[in-house]
Amino acid sequence: MRPFDKTQRCNYFPMLTIVTFSTLFFGFFCYNQYMKTIPFPDFKHQHPFQESSNSTYVQLQETNKADDGDYERIVSPLEECDIFTGEWVFDNGSSHPLYKEDDCEFLTDMVTCLKNGRPESLYQKWRWQPRDCSLPKFEANLLLEKLRGKRLMFVGDSINLNQMLSMVCMVQSIIPPEKKSFSYASYTTVFKMKDYNATLEFCWAPFLVESNVDPPTMRYGTVVPEVKLESISKHGDNWKNVDYLIFNTYIWWRYPTMKALNGATDSVDVDQNVAYERALKSWAKWVEENVDSNRTSVFFSSMSPTHMKRSDWNNTNRIKCWNETSPFPNISRIDVGTNRQLFTTTVNVIQSMKIPLHFFNITRLSEYRKDAHTSIYAAPGGKLLTQEQKSDPARYADCLDWCVPGLPDTWNELLFALIMYRS
Repeated sequence: MRPFDKTQRCNYFPMLTIVTFSTLFFGFFCYNQYMKTIPFPDFKHQHPFQESSNSTYVQLQETNKADDGDYERIVSPLEECDIFTGEWVFDNGSSHPLYKEDDCEFLTDMVTCLKNGRPESLYQKWRWQPRDCSLPKFEANLLLEKLRGKRLMFVGDSINLNQMLSMVCMVQSIIPPEKKSFSYASYTTVFKMKDYNATLEFCWAPFLVESNVDPPTMRYGTVVPEVKLESISKHGDNWKNVDYLIFNTYIWWRYPTMKALNGATDSVDVDQNVAYERALKSWAKWVEENVDSNRTSVFFSSMSPTHMKRSDWNNTNRIKCWNETSPFPNISRIDVGTNRQLFTTTVNVIQSMKIPLHFFNITRLSEYRKDAHTSIYAAPGGKLLTQEQKSDPARYADCLDWCVPGLPDTWNELLFALIMYRS
């Protein structure tokens, strides 16, 4: 994993309603068909998302359903519409991408795949289509009004940074240049929107708990991580008084055995699954003790998958995700090495929490997108690959991070739907 090259830390549209028990049952039933061993969690409703008067139905955007150009408006009961279950549809029109790479000055070389030499942009043209409904159209002005006087913060690793940068690009075009700013500190990245008195933020915390790879000089995969599994207070100070918190942690948990700091200097080897559960329980305890659910909406993003072995999809070249230009076809089961045990642990920990929380289940829909990674068009450590390095994708292709514009925009379309239309 090669984190960000700069330092960071941590109503004219109809309303959608809060996630109900049946919504989550349906969503997890579908996912369990794939995961098989994952128990169904009884998630609690998120209090800030109050139910509207038409709380049993969702009215959604018009979508083109026929070759002759006729449009069909889809209206579905909420319990029949799980926005995380669906398929990828190639959109050769003007709706995707939502913005152009060159039009967003805040993107970095870490994610600008076209600028970095990717010869095609097909990965930007895929639109997520839920099975039983359609996503509401992303409207930057509506989101900014919702965020007026508020803070939205992504917390975690570079995957959440990808999503934060995507969100900035999705809203920044309607803000005058003198009314917006982008700043970096040692652990935080902040996009300020002056007229809205609002911020989009990212806080670097790849394990959520503290670790030796938190400092800026230690974030490029050159040292073996050592994790303080019960220590979260330093990170947590950055998360207080935030209105929307979106957490993630996964791609740094790549060692079968983790080094866990026991005291100031001593470390012990801990099984990956045990360490992950302990860290997540420390995070859950912090959330329960420090978050006012009447003010703050909390999301936890499920794991962002990797596509490291072409043998997983029967490609005889077997050079990771390099030169992939289309998603998996819409098949019922995909196995790209996602750690199902860590997924189960996440579900169990969230299920046990006393505070309301939204499980942002992006794993399955992202597993399809073997084409959307930065691959050899990345900038590890803030430096673009040389031509010699690009010619060796087996060694240098980044199949962890994602191009922007791209898949992270879809995550934000889903997040927009949850924030905007379930309140």
